[in-house]
Amino acid sequence: MNAVVYKGEREVAVEDVEQPQIEHPNDVVIDITTTCICGSDLHMYEGRTAAEPGIVFGHENMGIVTEVGDAVSSLEVGDRVVAPFNVACGFCENCENGYTGFCTNVNPGFAGGAYGYVAMGPYQGGQAEQLRIPYADFNALKLPDGDEHEDSFALLADIFPTGWHGTELANLQSGDSVAIYGAGPVGLMAAYSAKLKGAAEIYVVDRVPSRLELAEEHCDATPINFEEGDPVEQIKDLHGGGVDKGVDAVGYQAIDPDKEGDDAYDPARENPAVVINNLIRTVRPTGELGIPGLYVPDDPGAPDDMAAQGRLGIDFGLLFEKGQALGTGQCNVKEYNRELRDMIIEGRADPSWVVSHRVDLEDAPEMYEKFDNREEGVTKVLLEP
Repeated sequence: MNAVVYKGEREVAVEDVEQPQIEHPNDVVIDITTTCICGSDLHMYEGRTAAEPGIVFGHENMGIVTEVGDAVSSLEVGDRVVAPFNVACGFCENCENGYTGFCTNVNPGFAGGAYGYVAMGPYQGGQAEQLRIPYADFNALKLPDGDEHEDSFALLADIFPTGWHGTELANLQSGDSVAIYGAGPVGLMAAYSAKLKGAAEIYVVDRVPSRLELAEEHCDATPINFEEGDPVEQIKDLHGGGVDKGVDAVGYQAIDPDKEGDDAYDPARENPAVVINNLIRTVRPTGELGIPGLYVPDDPGAPDDMAAQGRLGIDFGLLFEKGQALGTGQCNVKEYNRELRDMIIEGRADPSWVVSHRVDLEDAPEMYEKFDNREEGVTKVLLEP
C-alpha cells in the first residue's frame, strides 16, 4: 500500500509499504478515508527529534473497518470510525483514571503511545491507505454512516480535543478572559473551544495574518501579531491588566520576536521558553496556565545546550510570586472525543473551518513543505488516500 515515509530532514516520500494485518484478537484494520498532517509531525520532519528514516507518519486517522479481530465485540466490517492519536489499553491505572495519553501498557518504558510518532511505540502511522487499530473496542470511536461531517470528524483524532484540552488544563470557565499563544491548528481549536465554553474575551497571538484572521472570524478573538510589538503589553493595553487564563499552543520551537534571523522561521530566532514566560507575564496573579504545546526531553536542533536536554529558562520565580497554577501534558483524547463528536452531530460545533486543504495522499511531500514554511492560507491539511 502507499504511505508517507520519512526519509530524512525535511524529506518525505509516498512509497509502497507492507499492509497492516490483524496481530491480536483485539485489533481491527481500517481503510483510511481521511488522515491529517499535524504540526507535531513537523518536529520529526524538520529533524528536531530522534525519528529514524523509514517511519510512516500519521497520528490523526479515520476510516472504514475492513477486518475485525476475533475478540472485538463492538465493531464490525463497514463501521466508520475515528481513532484518537493516543494508543491506549483501557485497563491500566492511568487509562482507568482517564489518562489515556499516558497508558503504561502500550509502550514499555514510556507512558503513552501513538501512531506514527517517534518514541511512541511500534504503531505504524495512518498517512497511508490502511491502518491497524489495537485495542479497537477501546480506541475506535464509532461515527454515523456515510460521509457527512468528514472534515470535522477527522479533527476528533487530535486537534479539536487537544485545543479543548488546553482550555481544560487552564480551568477555563464561562466569563473568563483568556490569551492563547499560537494560531496554528491547535491554537485555533483552543480559541474555538474557549468561544464554545463562553469565554468573555479571547486573545490569540501569532504572526501569520491569515491565521489571525481565522481566529477573529470564527472565534470572536482579538488578534495579536507579536511581530508588531510585545504581545504581553498589547494584551494588557487592550484588557487593562492580566487575563484570567492562558494557553500555550506553540511548544518548544517558539519564535522570539526580539531575536533576528535570515527569515521569519530561522532557528536562530528560537527561544523554547518564550511562550511560557510570556504567559506568566500575561496571566493575572492566581490565574491558570494550560500547556498542551509540545515540549521534549531531547532536541537535536536546539538553540543551546540546555534546551537540547529539554531544560528551559522559565521565570519560575515570577510564577511563584504570582501564585499561578499550570497544567501540562498531551491530550487524553478519549476524555473529550465522544462529547465533541455529539456536538458536531447536533450542529453545536463545526470545527471544519480550520481545514484549508484536502488533497490526495500523493501530494503529501508538497504539502509538508508548504505547511513547514507556514505559507499564508495553509492551516490544516487533510490527506485522502
